[in-house]
Amino acid sequence: MTESTATRSIPISEQHRWRAYWVCVAVAALTIMDLSKVNVGLPAIEDAFNAGSTELQLIVAGYVLTFGLTLVPAGRIGDQRSRKTLFVVGLSLFTLTSLVAALAPNATVLLIARLLQGVAAGIQMPQVLGLIQELFRGKERGKAFGLFGATIGLATAFGPTLGGLMIAIGGPEDGWRGIFWINVPLALAAIALAIWFLPLTRHPSDKPLSLDPVGLVLFGISVFSLMWPFLFTTGSPDDDPSRWWVLVVFVLAFTAFLAWERRYAGTGKHPLVPLNLFGITSYRNGTMLSAVYFAAVPPMFLLTTLYLQHGLGLAAVYAGMVTIGFALISAVTSWVGGNLVNRLGRPLVVWGLVLLLVGVGLSVLVVFVTPPEITPWAIAAAMIFSGAGGGFVISPNQTLALADVPVKQGGLAGSVGQLGQRVGTAIGTAVTLSLFYSTIYRESSGSPDLAVYRDAYGFGMLAVAVLVAVAFAIGVLDLGARGRQRTALGEPAPED
Repeated sequence: MTESTATRSIPISEQHRWRAYWVCVAVAALTIMDLSKVNVGLPAIEDAFNAGSTELQLIVAGYVLTFGLTLVPAGRIGDQRSRKTLFVVGLSLFTLTSLVAALAPNATVLLIARLLQGVAAGIQMPQVLGLIQELFRGKERGKAFGLFGATIGLATAFGPTLGGLMIAIGGPEDGWRGIFWINVPLALAAIALAIWFLPLTRHPSDKPLSLDPVGLVLFGISVFSLMWPFLFTTGSPDDDPSRWWVLVVFVLAFTAFLAWERRYAGTGKHPLVPLNLFGITSYRNGTMLSAVYFAAVPPMFLLTTLYLQHGLGLAAVYAGMVTIGFALISAVTSWVGGNLVNRLGRPLVVWGLVLLLVGVGLSVLVVFVTPPEITPWAIAAAMIFSGAGGGFVISPNQTLALADVPVKQGGLAGSVGQLGQRVGTAIGTAVTLSLFYSTIYRESSGSPDLAVYRDAYGFGMLAVAVLVAVAFAIGVLDLGARGRQRTALGEPAPED
């Protein structure tokens, strides 16, 4: 008899579990890849629609905004209803919006398609994390998240290469459309596989859906007002300084949200975000570390792509290929890290961040000291260090963050963690791009040379390094907290 695993209601066979897992991970990779592969197409989109820096920023960050806004309510619904249904709905919308983006006649239509595409991604991603939480336990969960991290690492780093390849195939004018066209057949195939392989992990509930509508509105206002000023930060002298006043709205809305959630929970109802989740030290620290990590790494790819294309005049496909080393090595270390995390714990993540910081420093160094014809190869070599470190961060941190979270809250907890990543990416992208472009505006009079682009890259990557250092500090603090907890409980330290 085939061994089965009991989920919340329905036992699922070993073979069925892993089939469902790979469908989920493949779709998550497709979703995350859209965060990085569009970056390499920005120069082509700029030429096609004569788009300004603000429009280009919104095409990238607007996807992140709506992705983040949708995550938590979608995770909440998935925890109460059918993850499979929501997964298929999100994937179907992703297919449709990718088609609209590919056919967009102007920048406005493209932006609207990207916003709705973010909603689709936000619907399906929580279901992936919730299903992994439900289908796996203990060491197997570490293995599952290791494979998940490896796949996501590959998708993130291969995104620019795939985007560049689509531009090379389609030509400089319409090649960027291929970046969205490729989603359509892949997503259609994934829909068929999801309908066939994704299990119903629990029996349908007759209880009314509980969504905490007041909390949902306050939460939406909080996320939107936090991300808004960063979405319009481009580094141009024309950036409106009054945009920062929107952060006052964030402070007020977020304070009201916290007060409402406590009051709502006090009545015995289920709040949108159970604040007691953040009372779990491992979850709180892991979520913060992940948010800061994702504020650093995607912008690092974007800065590198911009420097190689604008500064060195490299074709999009070759600029994208520079990250292949990162992708391959991060896939390996994600897999290794997922298998080691239950034995080594948080030190694995801390050392991963050290390796990542070394890679960031080497990337900046080679830009300034190598001749232009060697620079892309040298950056690719430096990216190997970054990738090795990144792989030891993503999947082990995911496992550690969710280890103490109740399974019934897995989708919601994963959604909040993903929200932190998306907000982090939006803020990190805005900060690094602002430093990149403001340096160009400051040091040139409309025709920047290679030296200007080098300085711009250096300032942008300095922000990346600071963010990685902050993530390192969080990791060290969490290491200390875990040590104190083990001492209090009389438990032995993890093996070195």
